[in-house]
Amino acid sequence: QVQLVESGGGLVQPGGSLKLTCAAPEQFFRVYPMGWYRQAPGKQRELLAVIAPGGRPDYYEPALGRFTISKDNTKKEVYLQMTNLRPEDTAVYYCNVGRSPRNDAWGQGTQVTVSS
Repeated sequence: QVQLVESGGGLVQPGGSLKLTCAAPEQFFRVYPMGWYRQAPGKQRELLAVIAPGGRPDYYEPALGRFTISKDNTKKEVYLQMTNLRPEDTAVYYCNVGRSPRNDAWGQGTQVTVSS
């Protein structure tokens, strides 16, 4: 099983910002496009953003215009900078392979709660 570790979640007010971090094994990090997903209570998991091994980002609704994906090749970390957060962004956020997530790679995720 691959160990992906997400961190950086928390409670934030509407309009606030958070930066999430995903630590991945080196071989995973170098070979696969990495993505951020989220799952809200009662809803399906959805893909937010993907970053290719070469660094090109792609975004999906509802991340467009508010979220930025990036990575640090030295640290083997992938980041999701989230701005202008809304209550509907409340969810557990996960990282995994982008677009084709591996079932053996889901971590525990990090909880993001947007509330006043």
